[in-house]
Amino acid sequence: MSEIPHHMLAAREQIARRFISGSGIEIGALARPLTTAPGTVVRYVDRLPLEMLRRHYPELCTSDIIPPDIIDDGEELSALQDGSLDFVIANHMLEHCENPLGAVRNHLRTLRRGGILYYAVPEKTQSFDAQRPTTPFSHLVDDDRCGPQQSRFRHFREWATLINRISGTEEIGVQVRELMEMNYSIHFHVWDEKGFRDFVRKAYRYLDRKFRVEHLVRNDTEMIAVLRKR
Repeated sequence: MSEIPHHMLAAREQIARRFISGSGIEIGALARPLTTAPGTVVRYVDRLPLEMLRRHYPELCTSDIIPPDIIDDGEELSALQDGSLDFVIANHMLEHCENPLGAVRNHLRTLRRGGILYYAVPEKTQSFDAQRPTTPFSHLVDDDRCGPQQSRFRHFREWATLINRISGTEEIGVQVRELMEMNYSIHFHVWDEKGFRDFVRKAYRYLDRKFRVEHLVRNDTEMIAVLRKR
């Protein structure tokens, strides 16, 4: 997990101070929680408790991983009540979601009217995902309507071949099975700048116009979207 340059962190913080206040959550902060304005109350959500996070991310063992306050699936947020939050922060999390549209829907569910979704997503051309095809919106709709299990194997196979550079049918099959058995959190979906802007625009219509776009900007090697619940 590479270090995020200071200028990118500063841009994130500047945007957060502009839009985020009150009480909410950050999903998957690990060792990089978003800096928010004084007085903001943030609880941290992750799918694993602290010791399991340290085992799952050995490269972070010496880092200051934020202990989760809530253990929950960040896509579902089933532990959180409807309309209970002022904001949801999820930086470099949407690409790990098997059903990003379902995740945005669930995040919106937990917000009060006027609440904020704050997302940062890596721009694939500037990351190790550069050789992977941009995820089309139609694929995300299929994952939402039919369930992500129908595309799960293909995603892990793409990861094994294009990211881990595994070749050979048998070797690929072995790695795919290992990753799936571990429930390893890969980048299931990827976007370049144009693709992510398209995702936000089409998600607005697909999710029944339940949010408005407050801010959508390139931040060097990532995209930041700030969405407000209507």
